[in-house]
Amino acid sequence: MPADDRRLVYSTDGSLPLPKPAKRKASPPAPGKTLPDDGVIRVLREKRRASAVTIVHGLAANEIEALGKELRRMCGTGGTTKNGVIELQGDHRDTIVAYFEGRKRKVKRAGG
Repeated sequence: MPADDRRLVYSTDGSLPLPKPAKRKASPPAPGKTLPDDGVIRVLREKRRASAVTIVHGLAANEIEALGKELRRMCGTGGTTKNGVIELQGDHRDTIVAYFEGRKRKVKRAGG
């Protein structure tokens, strides 16, 4: 094999310096990805792995824990409250929208 055709593909001796990764700038959030703060409660369904998760956001910080517990009990499902959002296991959009409409709150079904 001629010397011209030979090149180093992989070496474990550590003599070759590795290239440094380029630094990434923090980009602004994409339009539509930010949560609006307009007083409207938004209820949406998100697909995670093979199951659905109902997301409720737009609630005041002081009512998230109590409403999360009440919605989980009403829907008979598990879930969590974190980062200002209520997450319920399963698709419970109709039940949650009816719950907030019965209490005269502004509510929208968001997403598809």
